[in-house]
Amino acid sequence: MERRINIPPLYYPLWLLLKGLSLLPFPVLYLLSDFLFLLSYHIIGYRKKVVLHNLRNSFPEKGEQEIKDMAKAFYRHFMDVVVEIIKLASISKSEMERRITFTNQEVLDDLVRQGKPVITMGSHSGNWEWILSAGAVQFSFPAEGVYKPLSNVFFEEFMLYIRSRLGARLVKMKDTMRDFIRNRKVPRVVAMLSDQTPPFGEIQYWTKFLNQETAFFVGAEKLSNSFGYPVLYLDVQRGRRGYYILTFETITDGQQDLSALGVEYPITEIFAQKLETTIRRNPANYLWTHKRWKHKRPQVTN
Repeated sequence: MERRINIPPLYYPLWLLLKGLSLLPFPVLYLLSDFLFLLSYHIIGYRKKVVLHNLRNSFPEKGEQEIKDMAKAFYRHFMDVVVEIIKLASISKSEMERRITFTNQEVLDDLVRQGKPVITMGSHSGNWEWILSAGAVQFSFPAEGVYKPLSNVFFEEFMLYIRSRLGARLVKMKDTMRDFIRNRKVPRVVAMLSDQTPPFGEIQYWTKFLNQETAFFVGAEKLSNSFGYPVLYLDVQRGRRGYYILTFETITDGQQDLSALGVEYPITEIFAQKLETTIRRNPANYLWTHKRWKHKRPQVTN
């Protein structure tokens, strides 16, 4: 049964607007995306300084014109993602299945058939909001996602609605360990966006990523180590407009000894390396508007 949205009356007009927009066909939504690109990039300059700063630091070998071209391509892609996220409020299962292709789903299927959960480490590449819904539609086992609640009451309800309406189950980040203990033997896939920035006081692992010292969450790795669960990296490529190609890459089967890498968190390190490869293949498909490198690694003193 589709989850009902529960919002204060103040937000009804906004809900009706977004729901109405979601009913528009994709060609019309992409015309809206083109307009939003002009508005956000050329007129408002939405977080343009942050985007350019992130790109310059991530690709110091690129010239200034190349950086600006990458930024422009990113904004075009980002506005497509915005309207595609809105489309989640009404998109059909068949349409979602048609637009998301898992190239090697058998890798995930084989692991789940062993009778325990599989963790996927994903990122803000391509359209990250479509992926969980696509899994819920296409997989023969439960697809679940770990998420961090939003502070705004409307957008929290809206995102819960669109993320779950095609059958995905959501778990709050703070409840993850409790949920894993309760459902430790339930065969399923649990998706985690693992490229977000941890609060400074919670940083446990730094590594060189896109030419910068970067902090990573290590939650997926700790869960894998605690329960012996396999971990897959989810590589995302954008095909033509509105279509995405997803490939699973094994990080660990849950039993491997990765100590030979010589780092404290080898699963997280492998994830960071694979994500960098994904980003370098097509930088415009990654999310550059966030202050990903706002925390600086403390200097080690002797």
